[in-house]
Amino acid sequence: MRRLLVTGGAGFIGSNFVHHVIDRTDDHVTVLDKLTYAGNRASLDGLPEDRFTFVHGDITDAPLVDQLFSEVDTVIHYAAESHNDNSLDDPSPFLDTNIVGTYTLLEAARRHERRFHHISTDEVYGDLALEDPARFTELTPYNPSSPYSSTKAGSDLLVRAWVRSFGVRATISNCSNNYGPYQHVEKFIPRQITNVIRGIRPKLYGKGENVRDWIHADDHSSAVLTILERGVIGETYLIGADGEKSNKDVVELILGLMGERTDAYDHVTDRAGHDLRYAIDSTKLRTELGWTPAFRDFESGLAATVDWYRANEDWWAPAKDHTEAFYASKGQ
Repeated sequence: MRRLLVTGGAGFIGSNFVHHVIDRTDDHVTVLDKLTYAGNRASLDGLPEDRFTFVHGDITDAPLVDQLFSEVDTVIHYAAESHNDNSLDDPSPFLDTNIVGTYTLLEAARRHERRFHHISTDEVYGDLALEDPARFTELTPYNPSSPYSSTKAGSDLLVRAWVRSFGVRATISNCSNNYGPYQHVEKFIPRQITNVIRGIRPKLYGKGENVRDWIHADDHSSAVLTILERGVIGETYLIGADGEKSNKDVVELILGLMGERTDAYDHVTDRAGHDLRYAIDSTKLRTELGWTPAFRDFESGLAATVDWYRANEDWWAPAKDHTEAFYASKGQ
């Protein structure tokens, strides 16, 4: 039995990972989460008390981090400020959490000689042309385009430096866009689903031609477990499930799944610096570590996600009105 520390474990992909670990291993999980607006303690309800501990705290709190590292053997670092729109309004929290927070964790991993896995994003690579057949690989140069992706790129480079300079036993994964349960309603897919539930027309940035490479959060979780168990220290692994879809296609698919006309959405002004296309080549992860995604059909995974939001309005409703008021103030 491992003793895992999961930072940001009350967030979207972090909480999905915690559920995945509890369901499929005998590991004990400690979650450290600041519970910002994007963290939700309710996402961890129902977990067995003998295998799960929750700690409310900040990853920049060095004494707290040091204490927790002394009690575990493996750390999975999900905690991050991650919403692009927010980074354009105020980059400062992204620097604090993504850069200073990651540094604080790496120093603790160095002192306590703990296994460390860093969760990152494909957005560090910038974007690809819509008609470009290429996909991101582990060798793609970094080219971030927003305060969010820039700070994530910086945190990746810190991890690499601590591996090389101090011998920290760390790996990195860069993942494509996640979807599934427990995702905050500010994000693209849950915002559109909950808008339809509320009788609000979905909103689409620009022409909706921007392409994202979607992966179900449960597949992301299984990939991270695979890297923890078989990954090579110092290596980076890209996680993707061949789920490229334009934003327009996703909105229309959501509307169809929910019994609405597929053209029942509105176009709004495009986001500043909106990346055109992300696409992940996960060959290294699949061939070297033997991982494969379970949700190979995006439509079936999306249908399950729609069902979850329909069944869990108590979870997402408290944040919905504030989120829509924020977007309305920006004409979005």
